[in-house]
Amino acid sequence: MAASSPSSSPPRNLATNRRVRRDYEILESLETGIELRGTEVKSVRDGKVSLNESFASVEGRQVFAQNLRIEPYTHGNQFNHDPLRPKRLLLHRAEITRLGSHVAEKGLTLVPLRLYLKRGKVKLELGLARGKHQHDKREDLKRRTADREADRAIRGLE
Repeated sequence: MAASSPSSSPPRNLATNRRVRRDYEILESLETGIELRGTEVKSVRDGKVSLNESFASVEGRQVFAQNLRIEPYTHGNQFNHDPLRPKRLLLHRAEITRLGSHVAEKGLTLVPLRLYLKRGKVKLELGLARGKHQHDKREDLKRRTADREADRAIRGLE
């Protein structure tokens, strides 16, 4: 039996933002690198990260993840980091310009969808999203309930 190479292993999810898909309509998603310091990587690998309430903002020629909480590393002593510091996202200049123009449109925002490891590097999946209205959320709930009931009925016939 051959050993699997690191490049063939699927990305390992470290954190997901489940609430985003309920509150926003995701128009586009893209993979970004994230600039982390010192003990942040160790803390992220331990799963001590939260994407709740986080968003991304375009500031000049850079994109920053705001409110992305990475807990201080337990063995970090004086070299620990600030849990809520803005983290720079690594994108190509053309992508930053394109995202900046989309965010300038009314109602669009950048939200982190998930944080994962890919070939030993921490990556962030960023989504360009439009906020859902309350009636859109109700429609989604009705559709999911109807699908679930249809699946149950089909399984009951078999």
